[in-house]
Amino acid sequence: MTVLSDGNAPRRMDQILSKPDIALAEYEADHEALPINLSINAYLVNTGSHLVLIDTGAGELLGARSGLLITNLRASGYQPEQIDTILLTHIHADHSGGLSVARLRQFPNAMVHVDVRDLEYFVTGKDNPAQSESLRKTIQQSRATVGPYLEAKRILLIKQDSEILPGITAHSQPGHTPGHTAYLVEDQGHQIFFWGDIIHSAEVQFAHFEVTVQYDVDPHQAVETRLRQFEFAAQSGLLVASDHISFPGLGHIRKAGSEYRWAPIPYSATVAELCPK
Repeated sequence: MTVLSDGNAPRRMDQILSKPDIALAEYEADHEALPINLSINAYLVNTGSHLVLIDTGAGELLGARSGLLITNLRASGYQPEQIDTILLTHIHADHSGGLSVARLRQFPNAMVHVDVRDLEYFVTGKDNPAQSESLRKTIQQSRATVGPYLEAKRILLIKQDSEILPGITAHSQPGHTPGHTAYLVEDQGHQIFFWGDIIHSAEVQFAHFEVTVQYDVDPHQAVETRLRQFEFAAQSGLLVASDHISFPGLGHIRKAGSEYRWAPIPYSATVAELCPK
């Protein structure tokens, strides 16, 4: 597995989290000044027979500080034409935006797996005058980045809780988006859980799991999903890969009273040892 940085996005977390006072207090206690540089992580899994990319970064959608995934993919020894499988945790600019640039597919040989609920919500659904301006913008971006794969018949719909490839299963985690999906990868007694946007702020949401982010489509459901995944990861001890925790976003979850803690694994520039079951 190779962790790929797409760069970062500066964000005033007190302005996008649902409890600004808590956010300000937690960042101040951690001696972090706002805006913070929110990491955008993606993950490449080489199974030996498939090259699987989990999320694609932002492409051209979020400015010059992001959109670096293909540069870093090449630096790690791979070419975008070699990617045959893309697993989207969900459709949002910083996860599916790297699929296409100027409507040109950046991974021409890849089949893209995505939940039908996200595809319908962000790409194929009917326009509605009641949609917010931000949702209309997301839909426009999604049609420009995901749409070319749909037109090329390179989209496969995920069957939840089923095996996509040997050792890789999809698990529905709705809330952040309708079809938000996590992926469990298992091999030779080791496993890692790619959970997408279960969390955006390690500084705030591990201690205050009830805090939501303005990008959540269903905030109440997002909180339920987050708590369920915190508990699952803490009890199982499996390794977690998180898209917005500071690069490389790999670590474990532990419970501390009524709160949770992030325990990053020691950084490795070469090989990441996965957790035994």
